[in-house]
Amino acid sequence: MATKLIPIEATLRAKAGKGAARATRREGLVPAVIYGAKKEAVLIALDPRIIMRELHKPGWRSHVYEVKAGDVSERALMRDLQFHPVTDAPIHVDYQRLAPGHKVHVEVAVHIEGEEVSPGIKRGGVLNVVRHTIEITVDPENIPEVFTADISALDINDNVRWDDLKGTEGVTPVLQTPNFVVATVAAPTVDAEDEVAPAAATEEKK
Repeated sequence: MATKLIPIEATLRAKAGKGAARATRREGLVPAVIYGAKKEAVLIALDPRIIMRELHKPGWRSHVYEVKAGDVSERALMRDLQFHPVTDAPIHVDYQRLAPGHKVHVEVAVHIEGEEVSPGIKRGGVLNVVRHTIEITVDPENIPEVFTADISALDINDNVRWDDLKGTEGVTPVLQTPNFVVATVAAPTVDAEDEVAPAAATEEKK
């Protein structure tokens, strides 16, 4: 599988430090840095609307961005974000530079499909997603967008495990538990009041 690149336009920043970062924010931009792969850090500034757009996409932690600023072009993961304590607006972003052959740790979201036709769900079972994301080690060229868990054939008490997922080719889960459970279809829960009502009716007949 080939990693999908998401382009991001940015501008270069000349100076580091709190004063320079505040000046960038006064201009309506968000200061950011691209680091890693044993190369010098690159200071950039971003339109906050770009950041919020990406944060509203599911699975953004595993998205690979091609950040372009001036004559600089870097492939990177969005790693750390800082937000204003009052407004919740982004105030700083860290990007981790990717280098071919250097594996990275990344969280990949789990996408559930087949819920509408699952026999267990139709019989009143309850979907229990044990892991909404899975941390993996992977080459930057093969980072999957999502893992897909197909529950279309699951009955009550059936489950989907790591080996059942789609999109795991060429990746290694960080979790050492062999073939761990990702999602299950649990038996329907019985409301306590529903159990008491029949019992009370039986007592009245005695």
